[in-house]
Amino acid sequence: MTVGSIIAALLIFTVIVVIHEFGHFLLAKKHGIGVPEFSVGMGPRIITAAKTPAGMKVRFFCSQKKFESLEEWRDVTKYSWKLLPLGGSCAMVGEDEENDSADSFNTKGVWARFSVIFAGPFFNFILAFVFSVIIISNSGIDIPKVELVYDNQPAQEAGIQEGDIIKKVNGKKITIGREIDTYLLLHPLTGEDVKVVLERDGKEKTVTIDPHYKTYLFGFTYGSQATSSTEIAEVSQDRPFAKAGLKAGDKIKSVNGTVVTNGEELGTVMAKENVSGDPVSFVVERDGLEKTYEVTPEPYESLTLGFYAAMDEPIKSLAAKPGQELKEVKMNPVVKAGYTLKYSVIEVKYWIETTIASLGQLVSGHLSKDDISGPVGIVSAVGDVIVQTADYGKTLQKSNWAVFKDIMMNMLYMAVLLSANLGIMNLLPLPALDGGRLVFILIEAVRGKPIDRAKEGYVHFAGFVVLMLFMVFVMYNDILKIIH
Repeated sequence: MTVGSIIAALLIFTVIVVIHEFGHFLLAKKHGIGVPEFSVGMGPRIITAAKTPAGMKVRFFCSQKKFESLEEWRDVTKYSWKLLPLGGSCAMVGEDEENDSADSFNTKGVWARFSVIFAGPFFNFILAFVFSVIIISNSGIDIPKVELVYDNQPAQEAGIQEGDIIKKVNGKKITIGREIDTYLLLHPLTGEDVKVVLERDGKEKTVTIDPHYKTYLFGFTYGSQATSSTEIAEVSQDRPFAKAGLKAGDKIKSVNGTVVTNGEELGTVMAKENVSGDPVSFVVERDGLEKTYEVTPEPYESLTLGFYAAMDEPIKSLAAKPGQELKEVKMNPVVKAGYTLKYSVIEVKYWIETTIASLGQLVSGHLSKDDISGPVGIVSAVGDVIVQTADYGKTLQKSNWAVFKDIMMNMLYMAVLLSANLGIMNLLPLPALDGGRLVFILIEAVRGKPIDRAKEGYVHFAGFVVLMLFMVFVMYNDILKIIH
């Protein structure tokens, strides 16, 4: 983790949490609930400002004792910027205590309180939408256009071709490419046939895919791009390559007599040589010497569709006619804005569905503790994205400004993911979370009277303790994953 990745992650966290708290703040003000303090960050106050009857008052490094004792701003909202850039808070009168004053949270009606609590997660969805508009306006959308059909896999056998637009998978409407992944996450392949509706040359067509796939593996990895060498990147333990004596760093010179000079050529040859299970001859260079190895691959069976459909294209590509070049396409600005808003909603919907699906996978045991990430893991992920984006930009010889823009778009993309994730997580019906508070409010609406405030407070406190213990576990798990 670098200083830059930590700063970037902290900024993302802070913006997302402050917007969440701002949702609570706006609805609290609307319903006449007192807000003693709205703060950005945590820890000691650096700057605190308040609009008093005598005018705007500003204090620097205001201690908690002075904060509570100053008569001039006792009944007004204070706005604080605190030392640690970790989120923010919106303190409301009577939220966690017995208070019968007119501006107390608990003296307001059921639906007023419900809207105040719900506004936090809802503002996270709004933030995700705003960021999505920025991303799509600059980077376009991932149209579910088939970008790659894997050789000898089910999609190829079913007749799917590169350039096809996926419209439906087993009746599920597909609007963006990643929705296919979400659908498969929610409905894992079982071996039954999969019906895919696609569009080709402006006409719809339905194909049936048998997801059963059998191949033969050698147990090694390599760069498959034309710019990559034929050097073996990794050899899997106890697999054919390892058993034959090949090692990472060896350079493959030919496969069954076919000379290969780069990763793309190697990939093309390997696609033909892993279908029969027959021994394959590899000429390999190691330390300047060439040696021939005979390797028999091992069979491997799986369930897969065998295609990749998520092609990043500008919004105006939606107006392109079959075979028309993008540079020739013109789109009305109003229509373009409409598509941008539409696909921004779809983007937020996608991440909400993905978060819910992931929670379902976690509860059902299909995901383990190693698939969970907390603040430390997210900081690490942010750092990885920054490094990978910069390296990719250098590979394509992009200007510094273009690389910076790509990094900003990827940071916004992560912010969309995290903001939608925070919104969903906060709506879970668990004590101490907004969802838990909403449950108590709904129970009150049904009963006609509130549950004892003290008992509710105990439940939320217990939930908070459990939540903190869980966060400690997640952070510990994140650190272990980074170490290993």
